[in-house]
Amino acid sequence: MTTSTSPGQAYLLALDQGTSSSRSIVFDSRGGIVAMAQRELPQIYPQPGWVEHDAMEIWRGQLATAQEALKKAGIAAKDVAAIGITNQRETAVLWNRKTGQPIHHAIVWQDRRGEPLCAQLREQGKASLIQQRTGLIVDSYFSGTKIRWLLDNVPGARAQAERGELAFGTIDSWLLWQLTGGALHATDVSNASRTMLFDVHRNQWDEELLALLQVPASLMPKVLPSSADYGRTVETLLGAPVRIGGVAGDQQSALFGQACLREGMAKNTYGTGCFLLMHTGGRFQKSANGLVTTSAAQLDATPQYALEGSVFVAGAVVQWLRDGLKAIENSAQVEALAASVPDAGGVMLVPAFTGLGAPYWQPDARGTITGLTRGSTVAHVARAALESIAFQSAALLQAMGRDAAAAGAAPVAELRVDGGACVNNLLMQFQADLLGIPVVRPAVTETTALGAAYLAGLAAGVYAGPEELQSQWRAERRFTPTLPRDRAQELMQRWEHAVRQATVA
Repeated sequence: MTTSTSPGQAYLLALDQGTSSSRSIVFDSRGGIVAMAQRELPQIYPQPGWVEHDAMEIWRGQLATAQEALKKAGIAAKDVAAIGITNQRETAVLWNRKTGQPIHHAIVWQDRRGEPLCAQLREQGKASLIQQRTGLIVDSYFSGTKIRWLLDNVPGARAQAERGELAFGTIDSWLLWQLTGGALHATDVSNASRTMLFDVHRNQWDEELLALLQVPASLMPKVLPSSADYGRTVETLLGAPVRIGGVAGDQQSALFGQACLREGMAKNTYGTGCFLLMHTGGRFQKSANGLVTTSAAQLDATPQYALEGSVFVAGAVVQWLRDGLKAIENSAQVEALAASVPDAGGVMLVPAFTGLGAPYWQPDARGTITGLTRGSTVAHVARAALESIAFQSAALLQAMGRDAAAAGAAPVAELRVDGGACVNNLLMQFQADLLGIPVVRPAVTETTALGAAYLAGLAAGVYAGPEELQSQWRAERRFTPTLPRDRAQELMQRWEHAVRQATVA
């Protein structure tokens, strides 16, 4: 997608490094997309429950898309006011500070190999301490146990770390290191808050938690606000040094890009997983309903928080229909197949391929299909697969509603949506029907990348302040509920029954 460039226009380059692909998008100052480039990222599955990425492949692919996007936009690096980075958050990389080479594949957020250590932490009674300091539930989803695994299992890693020879980073830190030629080892608060090692009240690495997980403090990057001076790119990479002004984990970046900047505003991103965040302002709220508290993108040193629920398998269930069941040839066909039947015919699909995330937190759950009859067809299964995305998201919003009510806060009035699957009208309508509130799709659905661009633009002085960004947000379509509330509640009860069947040991 490209639009014409105009002289004197301020351009922002967003590097959007996701689980399944690396993308770069050039935005104009109004938030319009000028050009985009994308490369798929190969997934590595060494054994069941393990997921890895080649960190060097991430860097090469991301750089290539940045160069391609600038070329497509017809602009040079000197025309870019600033670069913003957004990334898959909990994926962990350890690299050698001298060579800049990773010591092992990156361990991806979906990876479950840290679960035995998490079980040990829970048995030791450390879950409450970790939740109070970090806002997180003890789970191998987060980076802390991945770092520990690398230190314990890569030959010589712990000794190198103790000598200060290694650096840890989530993908933003890894890209920052490469972009600046090793001049900067840093991250932002939103990514740091996903490690299980960061005190979100003090905005500092927590010495006690580092010791608990046996992670040397020398590994950890400097933590900055999400909109800040992250240095300049090495001149040879893009043709001129470019300021890096924004960094945020993908979901906090999407919250920012959706202009959900006030308490009570919420967004859901439909990607490989599903991520629903509700801004809680400066209020740290410990969830009593299986959610996590996370740092929202910050413009300065003042903590900002959000409640978050994570669905591990969302768009990935469509990939499974394509690659596993061979029910469709490409993902775009799923809506037509699902729409060929009036409903799922009683079929429920719980896509617990890597366990269940919030609000259930059942790492041992496995995928199930229930309600099959002789009349069930592949179309019913496809519809149930799509609906599973909406059911999981509705369970998250219900949990958020209970937490909000406990804090005396108002319930969410509308849900802003983005991510690849939000273009699926059937899914969005079903989501609104289950929730009983409007589901609103913005004019620019690339809100993860847009959030990073906005953060960078604020640091570079392209925007006067966040109010300017709120005024730029536009809705493309509103999906209003049409299903009677008693019918929606009945469907949610059937979903919860199916979940219980998936989590039986």
